[in-house]
Amino acid sequence: MCGIYLDHQSAYPVDPRVSEKVFRYLSNEFGNPSALHSKGLHSREVIETARENVASLIKAEDPGTIVFTRSATEANNLAIRGTALRNVGKGKRVLASAIEHMSVLNPMKDLKKTGFELSLVPVDATGVVDLQALENLVTEDTVLTSIMYANNEIGTIEPIREISDTVHSKGMYLHVDGVAAEGKVPIDVQKDGIDLLTISSNDIYGPQGAAALYIKPGVRVQPVIFGGGQEKGLLPGTENLFSIAGMGEAALLAGAEMEQESERLKEIRDGIITEVAEIEEAYLTGHPKRRLPHHASFRFSRIEGESILLTMDAMFNTQVSTGSACSSRTLEPSHVLLAIGLRHEQAHGSMVMTLGRLNCMEQVPVIVKAVSQTVQRLRALSPL
Repeated sequence: MCGIYLDHQSAYPVDPRVSEKVFRYLSNEFGNPSALHSKGLHSREVIETARENVASLIKAEDPGTIVFTRSATEANNLAIRGTALRNVGKGKRVLASAIEHMSVLNPMKDLKKTGFELSLVPVDATGVVDLQALENLVTEDTVLTSIMYANNEIGTIEPIREISDTVHSKGMYLHVDGVAAEGKVPIDVQKDGIDLLTISSNDIYGPQGAAALYIKPGVRVQPVIFGGGQEKGLLPGTENLFSIAGMGEAALLAGAEMEQESERLKEIRDGIITEVAEIEEAYLTGHPKRRLPHHASFRFSRIEGESILLTMDAMFNTQVSTGSACSSRTLEPSHVLLAIGLRHEQAHGSMVMTLGRLNCMEQVPVIVKAVSQTVQRLRALSPL
């Protein structure tokens, strides 16, 4: 049986056009970008071209605002720890929404060990940040606020422009984790009022091993690891030439194809949501309209998300998720689902489906049938 892959939020295939374009950087064209000979200078040109493409995708002021990292987690740590520690003289308060990725929440929790105060901004039942609560929590000594552009588990898109206005009315810098949203919805760091933005290579069909942090001109950030002077001294270490080149090519393709592809995915997404919602005690999670075009997420009463994932995979060769891949090995319920008001037993019954370029409308009835049969089977076995 031909498989259906619906877990793009945890890993995307590399676009064949990207692979074809950059494969040579794994073999013949391997120069160190810091070297002054011809191979090194050529590698430097490759990285600077990638920087231009990434800057263009997010409408940055200029390519110099882009710092390449090795993962989105690394970029989030640089943004949070690097900004907070560099500006500690101006305040020791940090804020984050209650539904942030753990690569945002954990660095902020670690800052508490050095005397920072951390507050979490609540969200409503659909995952939208409570703007009034945010306004109440931001103070003049709030050095950094981190709110994701869209949530990877429930698909809700946040009102970033309004959030930016609130943060900057009293606080200092706004960091946005844009990984879930990049390449699916337009991101304009200037119009959105973003000071720091994290994006990832693999989430736009580029190779793993590269990500980027946008830093608005004038924002002061210090390194969190130390070594040479690569990436303005903020991320020392020899650059991953293949992955960075791939990210640049993927960014170029994403910018050109995003609008058309997002509209195509919305139609598939809506077809899945409409049909799955008909299953008894199936509930959509996240905002019904302000959601990512490729994202369909649900909770089911009286069954476990891990059982859904394993049954869908084993019996129907269909790969789905039950939350963030970065925390999938813990038995604790998703902090995101708890933050939107679900009880522990409700949060355990989640399923997330994220679409990609290889998915099509013809798969919708197959997907819905697999979900329906999975739910029926698990409920028949459940002691609940």
